[in-house]
Amino acid sequence: MEMFTLSCLICLDIFLYVGFFIYLSRKRKLIGIQLGMNISQVMGGIAALLSGIVLILAFPFHFTLITIVSTMIGVFTGALFGLLFDYQTFMTGLTNGMMVGLMAPMIGSVLDIPGQIIWLVHGLFFACLILVMISIQRS
Repeated sequence: MEMFTLSCLICLDIFLYVGFFIYLSRKRKLIGIQLGMNISQVMGGIAALLSGIVLILAFPFHFTLITIVSTMIGVFTGALFGLLFDYQTFMTGLTNGMMVGLMAPMIGSVLDIPGQIIWLVHGLFFACLILVMISIQRS
């Protein structure tokens, strides 16, 4: 994929994460601990996965730096979403973001057809957002 498309996808992901965080911070009193834990795991893991795959495709020979960056993005995102609820949720989001962040550049570096995988992972991200929003409305 070309660099312009990858940078647009990164900007779109950041915009969606910030918007969803604002939405979630307004609804956090309605959300139970189990749903909060699942939200922090999903958001930390997907952020690390998306950033690891997209960055390793944009900068293919910077494996160590991309692994560190994607791990930090996953840890930060999982921890931030976990802090909306409690300490246990914070730890769950942090560890899940760390594990996925360590593995995502490995996945991105062995892709044969990276364009289809990027669209698949983004589709899963949007599906997870919709599923979480439906779950919040039902709680």
